[in-house]
Amino acid sequence: MTLPRVQPIIPTWRKEPFDDPDWLFEFKYDGFRGLCYLEQGRSRFVSRNGSVQNNQGSSFRLTSSTFANNTTLPISAIWNPPSTSPNPCSIDGSPGGDQSPALSWTRPQDQGNTRSFVVILYDETAGFFHWGMYNISPSRTGLPQNAGVADSHYGEQVQNEVSRGAQYDGPCPPPNRPPNVHHYVFTVYALDTMLDLQSSANFPARAPTLYEALVEAGRNGDILESASITGLYSSTPLK
Repeated sequence: MTLPRVQPIIPTWRKEPFDDPDWLFEFKYDGFRGLCYLEQGRSRFVSRNGSVQNNQGSSFRLTSSTFANNTTLPISAIWNPPSTSPNPCSIDGSPGGDQSPALSWTRPQDQGNTRSFVVILYDETAGFFHWGMYNISPSRTGLPQNAGVADSHYGEQVQNEVSRGAQYDGPCPPPNRPPNVHHYVFTVYALDTMLDLQSSANFPARAPTLYEALVEAGRNGDILESASITGLYSSTPLK
């Protein structure tokens, strides 16, 4: 017999923290809220939005044919500032291609509830946002190289913190400023919703706009899974 689905309790947001001497409190770390069913000797863990998460943490994979995880990003992915020669973003001054790398993802546990994907590139060493694309088609299993070009048809993009354009702009870490090797993290999110980002001609959507939308999606249980891959890059010559 298959047990009926039970909706887990959803937290209630308040303007002030709740406090009561008859209650004990503990830290709530980031994670998935759900229920575990034991049926005929087999377990089934179901998230708040009804997605089976038995293999959560191991099923969603992000890879790239452009670079391997935790290896140096190629010059094709490096930023090349306009009208600047030699290129200050590369060790030897070579021009960068400023093309987003090819990305591929797999979700074996996808049960047809994915409605969109989001891809973000973030320099976690410097706290710098390089790329954000959202409302990527749920039928896609990746993005080809240079999908992050301006006016890309693969998804909607927000302004980055490099050129301020709604596009991909690659790494350009300052030379001789330790730590010299920066970690550039590409993350893909699978959502069971589409994102509606507020923007206008004078105030286009930027990184905070996208992050706020993702926070709201997480709060509503709309983020199904995420996966990341890290590229390394330094513009400082090796001694």
